[in-house]
Amino acid sequence: MKSKKKINITLDQYINQALYDKKKGYYMKKNPFGKKGDFTTAPNISRLFSEMISIWIINFWENLGSPKNLNLVELGAGNGEMMKVLIESFKNFSNFFNACNLYIYEKSPILKKIQKEKLKGNKIIWISNINKIRNCPTIFIANEFFDAIAIKQFIKLDNSWLERFVSIKDKNKAFFFDKKFNMKNFEKKIKYNISYKQNFIEYSEMGVDYLRKISNIIKKKSGGILIIDYGYFEDKMKNTLQAISNQKYSNVLEKMGDSDITHNINFNLFKKIIKKIEGLKELTTTQRNFLINMGIKKRAEIISKNLPFLKKADIYYRLERLIDTKQMGNLFKVMLIRNKSIKFNLGFESD
Repeated sequence: MKSKKKINITLDQYINQALYDKKKGYYMKKNPFGKKGDFTTAPNISRLFSEMISIWIINFWENLGSPKNLNLVELGAGNGEMMKVLIESFKNFSNFFNACNLYIYEKSPILKKIQKEKLKGNKIIWISNINKIRNCPTIFIANEFFDAIAIKQFIKLDNSWLERFVSIKDKNKAFFFDKKFNMKNFEKKIKYNISYKQNFIEYSEMGVDYLRKISNIIKKKSGGILIIDYGYFEDKMKNTLQAISNQKYSNVLEKMGDSDITHNINFNLFKKIIKKIEGLKELTTTQRNFLINMGIKKRAEIISKNLPFLKKADIYYRLERLIDTKQMGNLFKVMLIRNKSIKFNLGFESD
């Protein structure tokens, strides 16, 4: 990435290059998951997480009238651990399993290879276009999918809006700078008054595009999407851009392509976008509430009943990581988007 000239690109272009460049992109060249990886996701902390998701999916299918054909699409399947546990659980429910068309939407060739190895022998279709699925009710699962999609940042200064750019001389000498930006034109383009009562904005054009495309599929085919991600419910947007390397926070502008770059989802923005799509309904809660409502504590009791102390302690240690308010319990939020005509709120019941 060395150049005599300065290379100035928008923040989202920088993130896309850092994460998804075909040769040097973070997700395109390495497996970031597991003990030796840069971070650990909920399915890799405890299989209880994926078991709760499997119960939720089967209940949703039953609520849809147990259709003989159902698409289940996992968006960004990581190292394949969630899908592995889902399939193991589904095999105990033959009517559901026989009805289910399994899809994985994955951009990373290296992760796709890992997934195919782990899920060998199962009928799964890997897709690179979310529209390439059968014409039947569809359930999408998006665990830590949207936080890995590039964002733009805008800053309001003296009643003017500026867009955040990155200047790159080489991969070790990048820096942020801001350029004047026409927010009115941008709002016409995205058909949304995003700047209302804001002085700082994070917005993912690609993320919102995914959300709208998936919402239209749900509207036409019936079904829903379960989104589980870092996020917040407040209306006021904030700067949540961060990078992770070796399970520690790192500098977003250093080691381009060697750190994971993420942001926290503004679920309030997602809510407002969904409200503009006729016929859809959204529900939100925290990961803690969702998993407890799904019965994760009772499941932990059952599987640990006759185990030796150390194994039992390990199960509960992992459970706490998922539901503790100071760990993932409140940091992660859960959103269901479904057709208004479907009366299904499992996992989203009030405390």
